[in-house]
Formats: sequence, C-alpha cells, structure tokens
Amino acid sequence: MISRRAALGIIGAAPMVALAEQLRPSLVDAGPSLRALAEARGLLFGTATANFELRQKDFEFALLRDCGIIVPEYELKRDLTEPAQGIMDFSAADALLDFAHRHGMFFRGHTLVWYASNPPWLEPMAAAAPDERIFTDYIRAAVRHYAGRMHSWDVVNEAIEPRDGNGDGLRKSFWLSRFGPSYIDTAFHAARDADPSALLVYNDYGLEEEGPIFDARRRSALKLLEGMISRGVPVGALGLQAHLGAFTRRVDQRKLEAFLNEVRATGLRILITEHDVDDGGGPVDFTTRDRAVADASRRFLDVALDNRSTMALLTWGLTDRYLKPESTREQILRGTPRMLPLDATLQPTPMREAIAQALRGARKR
Repeated sequence: MISRRAALGIIGAAPMVALAEQLRPSLVDAGPSLRALAEARGLLFGTATANFELRQKDFEFALLRDCGIIVPEYELKRDLTEPAQGIMDFSAADALLDFAHRHGMFFRGHTLVWYASNPPWLEPMAAAAPDERIFTDYIRAAVRHYAGRMHSWDVVNEAIEPRDGNGDGLRKSFWLSRFGPSYIDTAFHAARDADPSALLVYNDYGLEEEGPIFDARRRSALKLLEGMISRGVPVGALGLQAHLGAFTRRVDQRKLEAFLNEVRATGLRILITEHDVDDGGGPVDFTTRDRAVADASRRFLDVALDNRSTMALLTWGLTDRYLKPESTREQILRGTPRMLPLDATLQPTPMREAIAQALRGARKR
C-alpha cells in the first residue's frame, strides 16, 4: 500500500491556480474540499474515473480538488484487460495509477471476478475449464502487476442474488455453475497470495434500502461474510455500492444501521464504493430533482459514515457531464441525469453539499 505521506501529498499551487482560472468561481469558492473534510474525520473521499475524462483540464482540477482516492470505472474490467486469452494489457489502468500517485492519491482495483464485463471467450472457456486456473491465473497476474501500489481490490463483485432461489442466496452465474460456492474463497486466496498488503473487498449492491428483497440481500451478504471469516478467507472489507434512488427507492436507516453494526462486529472494514443517486421517476424540474437526490444521499450517509468501520466514500463518477439521457421521450425531456456531486458544467450540486455536511458530521476515526 502506498504511504500515508504520499496519499496526503499537496497539489502544487501554480497548477491549481491555472486550472482554477478555467472554472466558474462557484466551484473554486465552494468551501473546503471533500477530500479535506473526509481526511479531517480519518476517511477517504474519491470517485470512479476514466482516462478520457482526465483529458479535460477543468475536470482534472475538480478531481484533484475533491478526491484522495480514485478507482477505474472501466479500465480494470476483464473484457478490457484480457480481450484474448492469455494476452493481458493493463496499460490503460496503469495510466490512471500513474496519475493517482503523481498527485498523492490512493488507487483502488475494480474488479477481479464478476459475472459481467468479461471477454466473450471467457464464459465458454470457463464451462470447459479443468480447474480454477481460468480465474486464479488472471487474479494473480493482475494483482501481482499492482502489488504494493493498490489500496484495495474488489475481488468478487455481486455474487449475491436471493431471487435466484439458491438456499445460500448466491447468484446463478457461470462461476457458480462451474465451480460451486468455493470460487469466492478461492478468488480471495489467490489475491492474497499475489499481494500481502492490499485490502481485499467483497463488493455488492442493494444492501441499503427498505423492502423484503433488500432484507434478504442483507441476510445473504452477512451469511456469506461470516462464512468466509470462519473458513479463514482473507476478506478484509465489505464494499457497499450504494446506488440509490431519489424517487423510486428509500433507504431504511434503522435496518442499514443494524446491518452495518453486524458487519462491524465481524471485524471487517466498510467502504462505500460506487455511490450515486438515480433521479429517474421524478419531475422534470431540476430544483426538485436535485433536492431529492441530495436528501437520499444524506439519508444514507448519515448512517453509513456514523459507523466507525467505514473508511472510505467513493462516488460512481464526480460529475453529470459524462452521463447521457436515454432515448425515451420522457428521458429526453428530462435531459441529462443529475446523480452526482457536480453538474455537467462542474458546478456543485445540492448532493455535493449533502456529502460535505455528512462528512462534517461523521465520527472521527
């Protein structure tokens, strides 16, 4: 893991001034950065990003101002890193890592084993594979490539789906069909063998909201984590994706608090890994949508950041700039989704202020 000193490196004053001149004053004068507010509470704040976004200097300024940790949105998914079997290319993720370390930021890896975003050859190859090397060789290659430079890895992503009807709550995937539930343990052991220092994370969604399906998801996640710990699997943290809804879904604060306390009792850390708020299903009016998004974010964060095991908050993108409306009439009329801390012109949204207030109110680690 990179040093704390490197992670807290100060961005040079001259480049900051030059980039600030390209932005409207409201972002420059938005008060303390989210990075600074998080660090004051012993937390990390960051976001998912991609190389093409960093080509825009105003975005680069906004990223450097607010973020102390980044994660590739696409560049470390297997369909991009191993398009042909045995031919691996980590150059795109390397560029993001170099950017992060030049600017004193932590870097996360997402993701090693997932049922989606795989190259087309992988699923049929896995079905015929004689053993687990079809995924353990990849894990070891990727994790060794970044050994000592990675804050944390999402080792297994979204392995839970109670609606699939398995008694253990696991998702029906080609990994489960071929290797059984043990593929999860095997993946974590392979990652630990390749890097003894990175924090190893199990990452999933739908653990925050109210309703029977979300109750089942919480039970399945806790059962999975407790089982892994009892078997000596080197899982170090739970990743809460925290894809929320402003109008269509509601965070159950009481059940979320109880669930996170149960996770804390296992000794695991907690990361909020992919936070955003879907503003679909509400009015066209931006003001109403922005307030609902901010309220949903704050409702979640007031609970999640109160838990002392929570160590990081990452949003799934920093700005609405790179989001696009879909093709239905209603979506076109609504315009660009408004889901993130900065709008399409990189101005702070009410969600950013909600995050700032939640960070100010978080317990100090």
